[in-house]
Amino acid sequence: MRTYVAGAAAVAVVLTAVSPAAAAVASPAAGVASPSAVQQQVDRLTRQDGLAGALVSVRERDGRSTTWTSGTAERGTGRPMVGADGRIRAASVTKTVIGLTVTRLSEQGRLDLDAQVEHYLPGLLHGRHVTVRQLLRHTSGLPEYFDLVDWAKPADPAAHLALAMSRAPVGEPGERWFYSNTNYLILGMLIEKVTGRDFRQVTQEGVLKGLRATYWPESGELDLRGPHAHTYGLDPTNPSAGETDMTRLPGYAFGAGGGLVSTPADLNRFWQSIRPSTLKAMVEGAVPADDPKGSRYGLGLYTYPLSCGQAIMHDGGLPGIRVLSGRDRSGRAATVYVTGTPKDDRHLFATLDAALCRPSA
Repeated sequence: MRTYVAGAAAVAVVLTAVSPAAAAVASPAAGVASPSAVQQQVDRLTRQDGLAGALVSVRERDGRSTTWTSGTAERGTGRPMVGADGRIRAASVTKTVIGLTVTRLSEQGRLDLDAQVEHYLPGLLHGRHVTVRQLLRHTSGLPEYFDLVDWAKPADPAAHLALAMSRAPVGEPGERWFYSNTNYLILGMLIEKVTGRDFRQVTQEGVLKGLRATYWPESGELDLRGPHAHTYGLDPTNPSAGETDMTRLPGYAFGAGGGLVSTPADLNRFWQSIRPSTLKAMVEGAVPADDPKGSRYGLGLYTYPLSCGQAIMHDGGLPGIRVLSGRDRSGRAATVYVTGTPKDDRHLFATLDAALCRPSA
């Protein structure tokens, strides 16, 4: 797990980038899981792991949905955990939205995935020969910027990129996989360059169209709109204070790498909306993601082995939040969301496995 922590004087922000199987998933028992086994997995997240709230929502190919919840939406109130329509911070699942947008622009002939970024944004990378595809796959060699930012200041993508470029590269372009939010910071700029519009508007009117509960926070917006659960974790600037309410966060500042707000229901619809030919293009040529379980990274998404086959997914994390969202090859989609920070992710991935591998009703 790589954790990116804001400067001590800033609003505390942590954006985690977890290679899915690097969490050493404890797979369910051999064979497919039963629906009751899904509830058992969700209950384990709150009762055994101590997370405040947990849910998993599954959407079948025909649109039928089932949601399992456990725990509370707010500690000390007894209020039940929100369901599939509760607002959640998508964190790095946002990267799949950006990856799909860039892939579609390529399909439309508006950009070339194998062209150098400097072709579209001259001088941006100081002559480094990085392609668009390498940004999408995290093989650009560009370093991370997240832990250098003062999050108390207004979001400034150009300044954030300058922070990244002040560091030494982590490798030559195409040499190795290294998860870096800098890649998606640049992809947001690329979308704006190619379309002439803010990447938020492009995605909202494009790949997110029809997902009415999904939105990009406005600058300075800290609260979540609509029904939501409170989230609990350690404030990176004051970890000795113990677990605290981390619900209010500067989502706009997380940008193209992690700023989206959605719902489990909307995320599941999003995964099912991706055309088969586009999904194939996003998966083809995926590179190993430094993961002993064999996950690979494509154009803004992972392929991850489940007990019943392969999932196509992404995960994300912020202080007090972990979310896993994706689909299987048949088109069943699932989102797992918890309002806390697990000590490890084994039970989270076991929950995703149980949800996607359960027998059809």
